[in-house]
Amino acid sequence: MLYLSQAIGRPVMDRNGESIGRVADLLVAVGDRYPPVTGLVVETDRRRIFLPWTSVEHLDANGARLSTPTIDIDKFQQRPNEILLKGDLMDKQIVDIDGRKVVRVNDLRLDQIEGKLHLVAVDVGAAGLLRRLGMERQFRTIARNLNLPVPERYIDWEDVDPVETSIASIKLRVPHGGLAELHPADLATIIDQLAPRDRAGVLASLDDEAAADVFEEMEPETQVEVLGDLDPARAADILEEMSPDDAADLVADLDQDTRDEILSLMEKDEVEEVQELLGYPEDSAGGIMTTEFIALEEHLTASDAIDRLRELEPDAETIYYVYVTDLEDRLVGVLSLRDLIVARPETPIRDVMIREPVAVAALADQDEVAEVVAHYNLLAVPVIDAEGRMIGIVTVDDAIDTVIPTAWKKRLPRVYTR
Repeated sequence: MLYLSQAIGRPVMDRNGESIGRVADLLVAVGDRYPPVTGLVVETDRRRIFLPWTSVEHLDANGARLSTPTIDIDKFQQRPNEILLKGDLMDKQIVDIDGRKVVRVNDLRLDQIEGKLHLVAVDVGAAGLLRRLGMERQFRTIARNLNLPVPERYIDWEDVDPVETSIASIKLRVPHGGLAELHPADLATIIDQLAPRDRAGVLASLDDEAAADVFEEMEPETQVEVLGDLDPARAADILEEMSPDDAADLVADLDQDTRDEILSLMEKDEVEEVQELLGYPEDSAGGIMTTEFIALEEHLTASDAIDRLRELEPDAETIYYVYVTDLEDRLVGVLSLRDLIVARPETPIRDVMIREPVAVAALADQDEVAEVVAHYNLLAVPVIDAEGRMIGIVTVDDAIDTVIPTAWKKRLPRVYTR
Protein backbone atom coordinates (compact mmCIF):
# COMPACT_ATOMS: atom_id res chain seq x y z
CA MET A 1 0.00 0.00 0.00
CA LEU A 2 1.28 3.46 -0.91
CA TYR A 3 -0.22 6.93 -0.56
CA LEU A 4 0.44 9.54 -3.20
CA SER A 5 1.69 12.02 -0.60
CA GLN A 6 4.35 9.49 0.40
CA ALA A 7 5.69 9.33 -3.17
CA ILE A 8 5.58 12.98 -4.23
CA GLY A 9 8.96 14.68 -3.88
CA ARG A 10 10.87 11.43 -3.32
CA PRO A 11 14.08 10.79 -5.31
CA VAL A 12 14.14 8.89 -8.57
CA MET A 13 17.27 6.76 -9.03
CA ASP A 14 18.57 5.20 -12.19
CA ARG A 15 19.63 1.54 -12.31
CA ASN A 16 23.06 2.46 -10.95
CA GLY A 17 21.68 4.34 -7.97
CA GLU A 18 22.35 7.79 -9.36
CA SER A 19 19.65 10.46 -8.77
CA ILE A 20 17.99 11.84 -11.89
CA GLY A 21 15.29 13.90 -10.21
CA ARG A 22 12.25 13.71 -7.96
CA VAL A 23 8.74 12.32 -8.32
CA ALA A 24 6.49 15.21 -9.37
CA ASP A 25 3.33 13.23 -10.15
CA LEU A 26 1.89 9.86 -11.11
CA LEU A 27 -0.21 9.11 -14.16
CA VAL A 28 -3.04 6.58 -14.32
CA ALA A 29 -5.11 5.43 -17.28
CA VAL A 30 -8.84 5.89 -16.70
CA GLY A 31 -11.43 3.35 -17.75
CA ASP A 32 -10.60 0.38 -15.55
CA ARG A 33 -12.29 -0.41 -12.26
CA TYR A 34 -9.02 0.55 -10.54
CA PRO A 35 -6.89 2.66 -12.91
CA PRO A 36 -3.33 1.35 -13.37
CA VAL A 37 -0.33 3.61 -12.97
CA THR A 38 1.11 4.20 -16.43
CA GLY A 39 4.15 6.21 -15.49
CA LEU A 40 5.90 8.86 -13.44
CA VAL A 41 6.33 12.55 -14.05
CA VAL A 42 9.86 13.33 -12.91
CA GLU A 43 11.16 16.79 -12.17
CA THR A 44 14.79 17.17 -13.14
CA ASP A 45 17.03 20.22 -12.90
CA ARG A 46 15.89 21.38 -16.32
CA ARG A 47 12.44 20.01 -17.10
CA ARG A 48 9.61 17.65 -16.28
CA ILE A 49 9.92 14.35 -18.10
CA PHE A 50 7.75 11.24 -18.38
CA LEU A 51 8.96 7.77 -17.42
CA PRO A 52 6.72 4.85 -18.46
CA TRP A 53 5.86 2.36 -15.73
CA THR A 54 7.69 -0.33 -17.69
CA SER A 55 10.90 1.55 -16.85
CA VAL A 56 10.20 1.55 -13.09
CA GLU A 57 11.57 -1.33 -11.03
CA HIS A 58 9.78 -0.25 -7.85
CA LEU A 59 8.16 2.73 -6.16
CA ASP A 60 7.64 3.18 -2.45
CA ALA A 61 7.77 5.83 0.28
CA ASN A 62 11.56 6.04 -0.18
CA GLY A 63 11.35 6.91 -3.86
CA ALA A 64 11.55 5.23 -7.26
CA ARG A 65 14.23 3.07 -8.82
CA LEU A 66 14.43 2.52 -12.56
CA SER A 67 15.04 -0.79 -14.31
CA THR A 68 16.37 0.64 -17.57
CA PRO A 69 19.81 2.10 -18.30
CA THR A 70 18.45 4.78 -20.63
CA ILE A 71 15.60 7.26 -20.32
CA ASP A 72 13.69 9.47 -22.74
CA ILE A 73 14.29 13.11 -21.84
CA ASP A 74 11.51 14.51 -24.02
CA LYS A 75 9.24 17.01 -22.30
CA PHE A 76 6.23 15.46 -20.55
CA GLN A 77 2.91 15.50 -22.44
CA GLN A 78 -0.28 14.12 -20.97
CA ARG A 79 -2.37 11.73 -23.09
CA PRO A 80 -6.18 12.07 -23.38
CA ASN A 81 -7.01 8.93 -21.38
CA GLU A 82 -4.69 9.73 -18.49
CA ILE A 83 -5.05 11.79 -15.35
CA LEU A 84 -2.41 13.24 -13.09
CA LEU A 85 -3.05 12.14 -9.54
CA LYS A 86 -1.54 15.24 -7.95
CA GLY A 87 -2.41 17.77 -10.65
CA ASP A 88 -5.93 16.58 -11.45
CA LEU A 89 -7.18 15.06 -8.20
CA MET A 90 -5.26 16.14 -5.10
CA ASP A 91 -7.05 18.96 -3.23
CA LYS A 92 -9.93 18.87 -5.71
CA GLN A 93 -13.55 18.75 -4.57
CA ILE A 94 -15.74 15.74 -5.10
CA VAL A 95 -19.40 15.25 -4.35
CA ASP A 96 -19.99 12.74 -1.59
CA ILE A 97 -23.48 11.57 -2.47
CA ASP A 98 -23.80 9.28 0.53
CA GLY A 99 -22.91 12.09 2.92
CA ARG A 100 -24.79 14.67 0.82
CA LYS A 101 -21.92 17.12 0.85
CA VAL A 102 -18.84 18.26 -1.01
CA VAL A 103 -15.53 16.91 0.28
CA ARG A 104 -11.91 17.57 -0.58
CA VAL A 105 -9.41 14.95 -1.75
CA ASN A 106 -6.72 14.87 0.93
CA ASP A 107 -4.73 11.94 -0.44
CA LEU A 108 -4.91 9.01 -2.84
CA ARG A 109 -4.29 5.37 -2.01
CA LEU A 110 -2.48 3.01 -4.36
CA ASP A 111 -2.01 -0.75 -4.08
CA GLN A 112 -0.54 -3.68 -5.94
CA ILE A 113 -3.02 -5.67 -8.00
CA GLU A 114 -1.58 -8.61 -9.91
CA GLY A 115 1.91 -7.14 -9.68
CA LYS A 116 0.99 -3.67 -10.91
CA LEU A 117 0.31 -0.47 -8.99
CA HIS A 118 -3.30 0.77 -9.21
CA LEU A 119 -5.30 3.69 -7.82
CA VAL A 120 -7.78 2.08 -5.42
CA ALA A 121 -9.26 4.78 -3.16
CA VAL A 122 -9.66 8.47 -2.36
CA ASP A 123 -8.74 9.59 1.15
CA VAL A 124 -11.10 12.34 2.31
CA GLY A 125 -10.45 11.98 6.03
CA ALA A 126 -8.35 13.92 8.49
CA ALA A 127 -5.71 11.18 8.44
CA GLY A 128 -4.88 12.04 4.84
CA LEU A 129 -4.33 15.69 5.69
CA LEU A 130 -2.14 14.79 8.68
CA ARG A 131 -0.12 12.45 6.49
CA ARG A 132 0.60 15.23 4.00
CA LEU A 133 1.68 17.53 6.81
CA GLY A 134 4.07 14.86 8.09
CA MET A 135 2.20 14.64 11.37
CA GLU A 136 0.27 11.38 10.98
CA ARG A 137 2.64 9.19 13.00
CA GLN A 138 2.90 11.63 15.90
CA PHE A 139 -0.85 12.19 15.95
CA ARG A 140 -1.55 8.45 15.96
CA THR A 141 0.84 8.01 18.88
CA ILE A 142 -0.87 10.77 20.87
CA ALA A 143 -4.34 9.48 19.93
CA ARG A 144 -3.41 5.95 20.99
CA ASN A 145 -2.11 7.15 24.37
CA LEU A 146 -5.25 9.20 24.95
CA ASN A 147 -7.52 6.45 23.61
CA LEU A 148 -8.83 8.76 20.89
CA PRO A 149 -9.92 7.73 17.39
CA VAL A 150 -8.05 8.91 14.30
CA PRO A 151 -10.61 10.15 11.75
CA GLU A 152 -10.22 8.06 8.61
CA ARG A 153 -12.47 8.05 5.59
CA TYR A 154 -11.86 6.45 2.24
CA ILE A 155 -13.96 6.31 -0.91
CA ASP A 156 -13.37 3.32 -3.15
CA TRP A 157 -12.31 4.45 -6.62
CA GLU A 158 -14.93 2.12 -8.08
CA ASP A 159 -17.53 4.55 -6.70
CA VAL A 160 -16.00 7.55 -8.44
CA ASP A 161 -17.12 8.63 -11.91
CA PRO A 162 -16.30 11.63 -14.13
CA VAL A 163 -19.01 14.28 -14.22
CA GLU A 164 -17.74 15.98 -17.32
CA THR A 165 -14.77 15.88 -19.68
CA SER A 166 -12.53 17.49 -17.09
CA ILE A 167 -11.58 14.50 -14.98
CA ALA A 168 -10.78 16.87 -12.11
CA SER A 169 -14.50 17.37 -11.66
CA ILE A 170 -15.88 14.13 -10.27
CA LYS A 171 -18.87 12.84 -8.40
CA LEU A 172 -19.53 9.70 -6.46
CA ARG A 173 -21.90 7.28 -8.09
CA VAL A 174 -25.22 6.88 -6.29
CA PRO A 175 -26.31 3.27 -5.73
CA HIS A 176 -29.61 2.31 -7.42
CA GLY A 177 -30.44 5.31 -9.49
CA GLY A 178 -27.96 8.17 -9.62
CA LEU A 179 -28.06 11.80 -8.68
CA ALA A 180 -31.75 12.13 -9.48
CA GLU A 181 -32.57 10.02 -6.39
CA LEU A 182 -31.16 12.64 -4.06
CA HIS A 183 -33.67 15.05 -2.58
CA PRO A 184 -33.66 18.32 -4.56
CA ALA A 185 -32.80 20.27 -1.39
CA ASP A 186 -29.71 18.09 -0.85
CA LEU A 187 -28.63 18.51 -4.46
CA ALA A 188 -29.16 22.26 -4.25
CA THR A 189 -26.90 22.40 -1.19
CA ILE A 190 -24.24 20.38 -3.00
CA ILE A 191 -24.39 22.51 -6.15
CA ASP A 192 -24.08 25.67 -4.07
CA GLN A 193 -20.69 24.41 -2.80
CA LEU A 194 -19.29 23.52 -6.22
CA ALA A 195 -17.25 25.59 -8.63
CA PRO A 196 -19.17 26.82 -11.73
CA ARG A 197 -17.68 24.23 -14.12
CA ASP A 198 -18.56 21.43 -11.71
CA ARG A 199 -22.14 22.67 -11.26
CA ALA A 200 -22.70 22.32 -15.00
CA GLY A 201 -21.51 18.73 -14.85
CA VAL A 202 -23.98 17.80 -12.11
CA LEU A 203 -26.91 19.48 -13.89
CA ALA A 204 -25.98 17.70 -17.12
CA SER A 205 -26.72 14.40 -15.39
CA LEU A 206 -30.30 15.46 -14.53
CA ASP A 207 -33.33 15.64 -16.78
CA ASP A 208 -35.18 18.96 -17.08
CA GLU A 209 -37.81 18.10 -14.47
CA ALA A 210 -35.26 17.02 -11.87
CA ALA A 211 -33.12 20.08 -12.61
CA ALA A 212 -36.18 22.31 -12.15
CA ASP A 213 -36.85 20.78 -8.72
CA VAL A 214 -33.25 21.52 -7.75
CA PHE A 215 -33.44 25.11 -9.01
CA GLU A 216 -36.50 25.73 -6.85
CA GLU A 217 -34.43 24.81 -3.79
CA MET A 218 -31.42 27.00 -4.62
CA GLU A 219 -30.67 30.37 -3.13
CA PRO A 220 -31.61 33.21 -5.54
CA GLU A 221 -27.99 34.23 -6.12
CA THR A 222 -27.02 30.66 -7.00
CA GLN A 223 -30.03 30.31 -9.31
CA VAL A 224 -28.93 33.30 -11.37
CA GLU A 225 -25.29 32.17 -11.52
CA VAL A 226 -26.10 28.61 -12.53
CA LEU A 227 -28.78 29.54 -15.06
CA GLY A 228 -26.42 32.06 -16.65
CA ASP A 229 -23.82 29.32 -17.17
CA LEU A 230 -26.28 27.05 -18.98
CA ASP A 231 -27.02 26.95 -22.69
CA PRO A 232 -30.04 29.27 -23.18
CA ALA A 233 -32.14 26.47 -24.70
CA ARG A 234 -31.51 24.23 -21.68
CA ALA A 235 -32.22 27.13 -19.34
CA ALA A 236 -35.56 27.70 -21.11
CA ASP A 237 -36.47 24.00 -20.81
CA ILE A 238 -35.75 24.05 -17.07
CA LEU A 239 -37.78 27.21 -16.50
CA GLU A 240 -40.73 25.60 -18.28
CA GLU A 241 -40.62 22.73 -15.77
CA MET A 242 -40.51 25.04 -12.75
CA SER A 243 -43.67 26.23 -11.02
CA PRO A 244 -44.71 29.56 -12.57
CA ASP A 245 -44.11 31.58 -9.40
CA ASP A 246 -40.59 30.23 -8.92
CA ALA A 247 -39.83 30.69 -12.61
CA ALA A 248 -41.08 34.29 -12.47
CA ASP A 249 -38.95 35.04 -9.39
CA LEU A 250 -35.87 33.70 -11.16
CA VAL A 251 -36.58 35.52 -14.43
CA ALA A 252 -37.04 38.76 -12.50
CA ASP A 253 -33.47 38.45 -11.16
CA LEU A 254 -31.89 38.01 -14.61
CA ASP A 255 -30.37 40.86 -16.55
CA GLN A 256 -32.54 42.12 -19.40
CA ASP A 257 -30.53 40.56 -22.25
CA THR A 258 -30.45 37.11 -20.64
CA ARG A 259 -34.13 37.36 -19.74
CA ASP A 260 -35.15 38.25 -23.30
CA GLU A 261 -33.05 35.48 -24.83
CA ILE A 262 -34.40 32.76 -22.54
CA LEU A 263 -38.04 33.89 -22.75
CA SER A 264 -37.81 33.85 -26.55
CA LEU A 265 -37.01 30.13 -26.39
CA MET A 266 -39.87 29.17 -24.06
CA GLU A 267 -43.34 27.98 -25.03
CA LYS A 268 -45.84 30.82 -25.54
CA ASP A 269 -48.20 29.69 -22.76
CA GLU A 270 -45.33 29.39 -20.27
CA VAL A 271 -44.04 32.85 -21.15
CA GLU A 272 -47.49 34.38 -20.73
CA GLU A 273 -47.81 32.86 -17.24
CA VAL A 274 -44.41 34.18 -16.20
CA GLN A 275 -45.05 37.64 -17.61
CA GLU A 276 -48.44 37.78 -15.89
CA LEU A 277 -46.81 37.10 -12.54
CA LEU A 278 -44.05 39.61 -13.24
CA GLY A 279 -46.78 42.24 -13.63
CA TYR A 280 -47.63 42.11 -9.92
CA PRO A 281 -45.61 43.89 -7.21
CA GLU A 282 -42.97 41.56 -5.79
CA ASP A 283 -44.30 41.88 -2.24
CA SER A 284 -47.95 41.24 -3.13
CA ALA A 285 -50.07 38.08 -3.19
CA GLY A 286 -49.91 38.17 -6.98
CA GLY A 287 -46.15 38.39 -6.81
CA ILE A 288 -45.78 35.21 -4.74
CA MET A 289 -48.68 33.15 -6.07
CA THR A 290 -48.57 30.28 -8.52
CA THR A 291 -51.06 29.99 -11.36
CA GLU A 292 -51.09 26.20 -11.08
CA PHE A 293 -54.22 25.21 -9.16
CA ILE A 294 -57.27 22.99 -9.57
CA ALA A 295 -60.67 24.66 -10.05
CA LEU A 296 -63.83 22.79 -11.01
CA GLU A 297 -67.27 24.07 -12.01
CA GLU A 298 -69.90 23.89 -9.28
CA HIS A 299 -72.39 21.95 -11.41
CA LEU A 300 -70.12 18.89 -11.68
CA THR A 301 -70.96 15.77 -9.69
CA ALA A 302 -68.48 14.13 -7.35
CA SER A 303 -67.93 11.40 -9.92
CA ASP A 304 -67.33 13.97 -12.68
CA ALA A 305 -64.91 15.87 -10.44
CA ILE A 306 -62.83 12.76 -9.73
CA ASP A 307 -62.72 11.94 -13.45
CA ARG A 308 -61.53 15.51 -14.14
CA LEU A 309 -58.76 15.16 -11.56
CA ARG A 310 -57.60 11.97 -13.23
CA GLU A 311 -57.41 13.81 -16.56
CA LEU A 312 -55.48 16.76 -15.12
CA GLU A 313 -53.04 14.64 -13.08
CA PRO A 314 -52.20 17.53 -10.75
CA ASP A 315 -48.90 17.54 -8.89
CA ALA A 316 -48.55 17.59 -5.11
CA GLU A 317 -48.54 21.38 -4.85
CA THR A 318 -51.75 22.00 -6.79
CA ILE A 319 -53.83 19.31 -5.08
CA TYR A 320 -53.78 20.77 -1.56
CA TYR A 321 -57.38 21.81 -2.16
CA VAL A 322 -59.91 21.62 -5.00
CA TYR A 323 -61.51 25.00 -5.61
CA VAL A 324 -65.02 25.46 -6.97
CA THR A 325 -66.01 28.25 -9.37
CA ASP A 326 -69.19 29.43 -11.07
CA LEU A 327 -69.64 29.93 -14.80
CA GLU A 328 -67.80 33.29 -14.64
CA ASP A 329 -64.77 31.69 -12.88
CA ARG A 330 -65.69 33.42 -9.61
CA LEU A 331 -64.57 31.51 -6.51
CA VAL A 332 -67.60 30.11 -4.69
CA GLY A 333 -66.24 27.25 -2.61
CA VAL A 334 -63.48 24.82 -1.74
CA LEU A 335 -63.40 21.02 -1.44
CA SER A 336 -61.19 18.81 0.63
CA LEU A 337 -60.13 15.63 -1.11
CA ARG A 338 -61.66 13.64 1.73
CA ASP A 339 -65.09 15.21 1.24
CA LEU A 340 -64.87 14.64 -2.50
CA ILE A 341 -63.91 10.98 -2.17
CA VAL A 342 -66.59 10.04 0.40
CA ALA A 343 -69.40 11.93 -1.38
CA ARG A 344 -71.92 9.88 -3.33
CA PRO A 345 -70.93 9.80 -7.02
CA GLU A 346 -74.07 11.58 -8.20
CA THR A 347 -73.87 14.42 -5.62
CA PRO A 348 -73.16 17.89 -7.11
CA ILE A 349 -69.98 19.25 -5.62
CA ARG A 350 -71.80 22.49 -4.71
CA ASP A 351 -73.62 20.42 -2.07
CA VAL A 352 -70.45 19.23 -0.32
CA MET A 353 -68.15 22.22 -0.81
CA ILE A 354 -67.28 24.75 1.90
CA ARG A 355 -68.88 27.99 0.86
CA GLU A 356 -67.31 31.45 1.03
CA PRO A 357 -63.72 30.20 1.44
CA VAL A 358 -61.00 32.45 2.80
CA ALA A 359 -59.24 34.28 -0.03
CA VAL A 360 -56.87 37.20 -0.54
CA ALA A 361 -56.79 39.94 -3.17
CA ALA A 362 -54.09 39.91 -5.80
CA LEU A 363 -52.60 43.16 -4.49
CA ALA A 364 -52.75 42.16 -0.83
CA ASP A 365 -49.43 42.63 0.98
CA GLN A 366 -47.46 39.41 1.42
CA ASP A 367 -47.38 39.91 5.20
CA GLU A 368 -51.17 39.93 5.16
CA VAL A 369 -51.13 36.71 3.15
CA ALA A 370 -48.82 35.08 5.69
CA GLU A 371 -51.12 36.14 8.52
CA VAL A 372 -54.15 34.63 6.77
CA VAL A 373 -52.33 31.34 6.12
CA ALA A 374 -51.19 31.14 9.73
CA HIS A 375 -54.50 32.25 11.28
CA TYR A 376 -56.61 29.74 9.34
CA ASN A 377 -53.94 27.00 9.34
CA LEU A 378 -54.05 26.70 5.54
CA LEU A 379 -51.78 24.79 3.18
CA ALA A 380 -52.72 27.23 0.43
CA VAL A 381 -54.88 30.34 0.11
CA PRO A 382 -56.70 31.31 -3.12
CA VAL A 383 -55.95 34.65 -4.78
CA ILE A 384 -58.80 36.51 -6.49
CA ASP A 385 -59.05 39.58 -8.69
CA ALA A 386 -61.35 42.58 -8.20
CA GLU A 387 -64.31 40.66 -9.69
CA GLY A 388 -63.80 37.66 -7.42
CA ARG A 389 -62.34 35.48 -10.17
CA MET A 390 -59.73 33.01 -9.00
CA ILE A 391 -56.30 33.69 -10.54
CA GLY A 392 -53.89 31.70 -8.39
CA ILE A 393 -52.93 30.30 -5.00
CA VAL A 394 -50.23 31.12 -2.48
CA THR A 395 -48.88 27.96 -0.88
CA VAL A 396 -47.77 27.86 2.72
CA ASP A 397 -44.07 27.58 1.87
CA ASP A 398 -44.19 30.76 -0.23
CA ALA A 399 -46.26 32.56 2.40
CA ILE A 400 -43.84 31.83 5.25
CA ASP A 401 -40.91 33.04 3.16
CA THR A 402 -42.00 36.51 4.22
CA VAL A 403 -41.59 35.83 7.93
CA ILE A 404 -38.99 33.03 8.11
CA PRO A 405 -35.53 33.20 6.52
CA THR A 406 -34.93 30.72 3.69
CA ALA A 407 -32.28 28.83 5.65
CA TRP A 408 -34.79 28.16 8.44
CA LYS A 409 -37.60 27.37 5.99
CA LYS A 410 -35.58 24.50 4.56
CA ARG A 411 -35.44 22.89 8.01
CA LEU A 412 -39.22 22.63 8.24
CA PRO A 413 -40.89 19.24 7.73
CA ARG A 414 -41.36 18.55 4.04
CA VAL A 415 -45.18 18.41 4.48
CA TYR A 416 -45.02 22.21 4.30
CA THR A 417 -42.81 22.44 1.23
CA ARG A 418 -42.57 20.88 -2.19
